[in-house]
Formats: sequence, C-alpha cells, structure tokens
Amino acid sequence: MTSNEKTDQAERLSVAHHVVDGIRVVTLRGEIDHTAKDTLADVLTTQDDAALPPMVVADLAGVTFMDSSGINAFILAHQHLTGARGWLRIAGAQDAVQRVLGLIGVDTVIDCHPTVEQALRA
Repeated sequence: MTSNEKTDQAERLSVAHHVVDGIRVVTLRGEIDHTAKDTLADVLTTQDDAALPPMVVADLAGVTFMDSSGINAFILAHQHLTGARGWLRIAGAQDAVQRVLGLIGVDTVIDCHPTVEQALRA
C-alpha cells in the first residue's frame, strides 16, 4: 500500500490517495469548485505518474460541495482512464453531491457506490 497526501488551503480541497489491491483510492475532503478543478483532474488522471494504476475509486464522503467544474473533471477523468484501459468509480457521495451527480446524469456514465468497499468489489 502506498500513500500520498496534498492539501491546498487556497483551493479548500484536501486530497489523499493509496493503493488497495491494484486500485487507487483517492480520498477527497472539502469543496470541489473552479479553484479545485485542476487539482482534482491531476490526482484522478495521474498523467505525470504512469506507475499508478488506471483503476480509481474517488471517495467523496468528505466532499461538502461540488459544482459543474467538478462534474467536468470527473467526466474528463473517466474518459482518460477508460482510454488507458482503466475505470473510475465514485463512492460515498453525500446527499447534496449525489443529487448533483444524479441531476446531471453522471451516475449513468460513472459507476456510483454508497461505500468505498462496495466500489472496490464492483
């Protein structure tokens, strides 16, 4: 298992990730808005680190807000990871974030699960 953590107060988003059985779990805490979109895109796609697996579970249990910038970052990450023969799954979204995912239809494109454990087993 590997671990990495990044916090950027200016972006109000905390990011940590570790690998479980060849799947990268990215834990996000805070707000996902236009100030955090680049950080989110970087951590989900890991274009700068080919050693990381292209299978990603995004743990949103700690995300309190997400706007269209976050939606766009998730869609682009999904496309990138699928192109790299991987996948993206979303786990643990709080009600407000889950509503946004459902309204936009992201949950029909990216698999969404109630918990990280369920996303890992899917």
